[in-house]
Amino acid sequence: MRWLVIPTAGTVQALAGAAVAACLALLAGLPVDTLALLAGALLLPALAGALLDLWRSRRLWRQAPLRMERTLPGAFSLGVPTVLTLVLVNEGPLAWSVTVFDEVDPRFAFEGLPQSLTVPPASRAELRYTVTARERGVALFGTTQLRWRSRGGCFEVQQSLGQPGKLRVYPNFAALARYAWLSGDRRLAQIGIKTYVQRGLGTDFRQLADYRTGDSLRHIDWKATLRHQRPIVREFQDDRDQCVFFLLDCGRRMRADEGGPEQDAGQGGSHFDEALNALMLLSYVALKEGDEVGAMTFGGLPGQRRDFAPRKGTATLNALMNRLHDIQPGAMHSDYLLAAQELLRVQRRRALVIVLTNFRDEDAAELRPAIKLLRRQHLVLVASLRERVLGRIAGQALSSPADAVDVAAAHLFAQSRRDAFARVVGQDPLSMDVEPAQLAVSLVNRYHAVKRAGLL
Repeated sequence: MRWLVIPTAGTVQALAGAAVAACLALLAGLPVDTLALLAGALLLPALAGALLDLWRSRRLWRQAPLRMERTLPGAFSLGVPTVLTLVLVNEGPLAWSVTVFDEVDPRFAFEGLPQSLTVPPASRAELRYTVTARERGVALFGTTQLRWRSRGGCFEVQQSLGQPGKLRVYPNFAALARYAWLSGDRRLAQIGIKTYVQRGLGTDFRQLADYRTGDSLRHIDWKATLRHQRPIVREFQDDRDQCVFFLLDCGRRMRADEGGPEQDAGQGGSHFDEALNALMLLSYVALKEGDEVGAMTFGGLPGQRRDFAPRKGTATLNALMNRLHDIQPGAMHSDYLLAAQELLRVQRRRALVIVLTNFRDEDAAELRPAIKLLRRQHLVLVASLRERVLGRIAGQALSSPADAVDVAAAHLFAQSRRDAFARVVGQDPLSMDVEPAQLAVSLVNRYHAVKRAGLL
């Protein structure tokens, strides 16, 4: 075990005081030889006492050292403050004064470290601190650094306790958890998600039910009606066993990060993080509806593409997040046409293909043929992220002539963007160009519209 011995502040102050006293004595005319004899007579016993204190303290520590227990969660969620607990166990007969610092991953913000405390004999001392993940991926936590004070207070000894840990940082699950909670209470309208009465819709048979005013006469089951002596209708549900396939842009445009209120509230700030959150929420919804979910990334470095073959079931969402949780947008230009060709190669069955990207009007010449190619076999929904700053500038008050120029420029840019986006998607009512905070809800509503209309 590696030991790092550091003089305490009191020891350093004592040495500094002795040095000052020696300087004053020399200035007062005390001979150097006499001063040397006096210094030796005073410092040698002090040094011997300090070394004896260090030797005795290390021997007592070895006989009954403190033991550290660190509690880590199974994983972290991006932007969500998490409380971690460190427990120091003292099984010996002596109290120890310690200072604790945990080796937190540098991509985390933390509060509550270092902490100083005294651990009484035969007891456990618990301390807590808060960490917040600022980036998805794999988080590395090192050992815990413990600095304990010698019995005489001359030195502090620093050593490492515990074992390093490695955990995953996933996208923020807040939107998904809120959706699940509100859907259970049938209050999805609170977050802008539209719900529709499913009675009589779709093509998959669901169950028989009593006829109610407004039900279609063509759905009456005459055999069941004769058997029960009252009108019975067939109820249908949206088609199941369909496929939702995400085409996730990992190019340089998705690195846009506007910060702002969403980030302050613990949400991912970059467009890519917002797209990943929306992907996760819609995957949850589609899987609950009995559909398959698949994904493919594009726009990253060669050899870093992530594929996830379409599947269904309760374990699919976890598997999808394990596949995508650590991917980051790069500095490459996104090749839309190559991505479309690769998707057609791996996904031959008709699917709802959702292209998550950050569109610019100069991308129109590349994105248009890619969308045209995909539409030969799939139903395509282009979901583009629009910067919030455009809306803020366009809606600001005109308090000066310069503000009028800014507002006019923002409106002109926004109109140019809308025109270019319309040229790419044509008359498609499904595709959208929205601000990041609106993406998840808009995608869920579009998915429900596709299911309700039977477009797949």
